[in-house]
Amino acid sequence: MEDLLRPIYQEKASQNNTLGVLILEKKKPISPVTDNFDVILFIIVRDAEELWYVKHYEYEDKSAAMHIVDETLLQHWIDTSSYRRAVEWVINGSIIFERNEYVSKLKEHLREFPQQTRNLKKAIEFAKLIRSYSESKDLYDSEQYLDSFSRMVNSLHYLARLSIIEKGFHPEVTVWNQVKRIEPEIYKLYQELIESDEPTDKRIQLMILAVEHSVSKRSRSSAQHLLQLMKEREEPWSFGELKVHPEIQEYILDLSSMIEYLVDHGVIEVVSEDTKGPYIFHRKYKVVKQEGEL
Repeated sequence: MEDLLRPIYQEKASQNNTLGVLILEKKKPISPVTDNFDVILFIIVRDAEELWYVKHYEYEDKSAAMHIVDETLLQHWIDTSSYRRAVEWVINGSIIFERNEYVSKLKEHLREFPQQTRNLKKAIEFAKLIRSYSESKDLYDSEQYLDSFSRMVNSLHYLARLSIIEKGFHPEVTVWNQVKRIEPEIYKLYQELIESDEPTDKRIQLMILAVEHSVSKRSRSSAQHLLQLMKEREEPWSFGELKVHPEIQEYILDLSSMIEYLVDHGVIEVVSEDTKGPYIFHRKYKVVKQEGEL
């Protein structure tokens, strides 16, 4: 198949704005990583007119998908895990062209997984986890057990991805294979929820306790991206100020529930400021200093 695609990628490689070309072949009959195509041709470009261009090909009984992606969009996917397949294509794809070692350096950057990028990814998954977990608890209290079960499954997925990032790895599409190797305790929770013979409400009740413990012990480290940003100044932050901060936009939709969780668990404290009206105050937030912290 690569021979058949050669004229296509050679044409792209000859263009000055092409930074690299990778190829990834399907290794098993059902392949989520390649969207079940036999071959993925992944082309990274600079200053593209269209940030993401996709074209499908077919030859005899084979299929191929070509993705041409601008480097800015690819970096966004890498930073936020918003399109995990593309990250896997970079990590596992074979380089068939690169300009000035661009792809080799990108692969190395992904292997190193810088702490700043890791903190952002942890915050994104943590924020999603808090919202999903809170919804599961609320649905459980309302005796909506099937909906609560569904949200708990989602919560465990977010917890799984969070645990993988903590270990310094990028979450893959087949995340539970990773978790089984890297964080078997969380994999066991997932098995207990899915495979247990207990009634649904009992399974959810046990998961609420287990997930609460798991989330609580990692709350400060998972929220480092937000906490470090808030420590950049002495004055407390209003929610409106945090909401418009450019570095928080990737988890802005879950920011409110994340802050409330951190307040409830003593990681962030509420600072009340006077308003023009009596008996009503502005609610602002600041990070609670840890023992020994200046």
